Amino acid sequence: MDLSLLVNHFAIPGRLICVNPTGSGNVNDTFLAIFRNTFDEKQVILQRINKNVFQNPQQIMHNLRTLTEHVHMKLEQEAEHADRVWQMPKIIHTRDGHDFFTDDEGDIWRVITKIASATAFDEPQGVEHATECGAVLGHFHLTIADLDPTLMQDPLPGFHITPKYLANYDSLLEQEPKARERLNASMESRRLGMFIEKRRSFAHILQNALDSRELTLRLMHGDPKVNNIMIDDVTGKGTAMIDLDTVSPGLVHYDFGDALRSLCNRAGEEEPDLKNVIFDLDLCAAFCNGYMATAGAFLTPADRHYLYDAIRLITFELGLRFFRDYLAGNIYFKVRHPEQNLNRARVQFRLCESIEARESMIRNLLNTL
Repeated sequence: MDLSLLVNHFAIPGRLICVNPTGSGNVNDTFLAIFRNTFDEKQVILQRINKNVFQNPQQIMHNLRTLTEHVHMKLEQEAEHADRVWQMPKIIHTRDGHDFFTDDEGDIWRVITKIASATAFDEPQGVEHATECGAVLGHFHLTIADLDPTLMQDPLPGFHITPKYLANYDSLLEQEPKARERLNASMESRRLGMFIEKRRSFAHILQNALDSRELTLRLMHGDPKVNNIMIDDVTGKGTAMIDLDTVSPGLVHYDFGDALRSLCNRAGEEEPDLKNVIFDLDLCAAFCNGYMATAGAFLTPADRHYLYDAIRLITFELGLRFFRDYLAGNIYFKVRHPEQNLNRARVQFRLCESIEARESMIRNLLNTL
């Protein structure tokens, strides 16, 4: 469908100037649409929800509506006393009052407001940036802490439940001869297999704590990478979390760990030279300071006890997912060459080793906050 015709189904003031691709996300198709009139300009985000990932797009929109209505009300209540303007995208309705538009092929499209005058960085910009990333995630957790998780439908059942990924890995090796061939095809692949075996019991640590009710099911963002955190271009302060489709009932520990996993590896997920993959303690300390300053009060002693384990576990989990996808023939994560997921797994497992080597320092840091 012509994007110019499609976006005009939404109630956006002004005349459409252009619609262009934007962002680097790997899930939804995302475009920036610009509208103008004689005295104003409106920039909005047009997205097609990926039905291959989110099999019930209407559920995604239900969640987004529930989340944004709750958070916008909270942000307005605290605005007078806040040290910044906190933001969250808002759904723009179609001209006939719906949250989304369904095209002739059955694809669901939505329009949301663009976070103004702010940037999401792909890499850490320093300790100040890390502090603000922690503050944004902490504020997000605190703001949604009183939103009943049962009001949100789980868009990706099993997402961030590490034992399920381990079971899927075992099942693949049991049922697919090609996967076993790839596992034994190189020394590096076998080494990664042994890495997993040595940490098999550790994969259950957070799920066991949840099952024993040491930890509580809350709402988590689900994908709090550094490039999903918006920083105000004028003040340098964090202002918003974006990419909200994975918000769902879960453990906030996975968010905490995943944010640090993404932030504290300056080399990135594609680094070929493993000696450059190091967990940066300065960035970790800055992030934790920012997070605890905004969200520390709602964490229980048990929550705090498992924070180090969360950092280690989510890093192990992502490496496991990359490695399983490599063994399966690269069917989930996009790749530019057949060995890319193998190298991605190598990076995450190396980062996991770096985290393990710094366990006492990370625990001491967390205990002082």
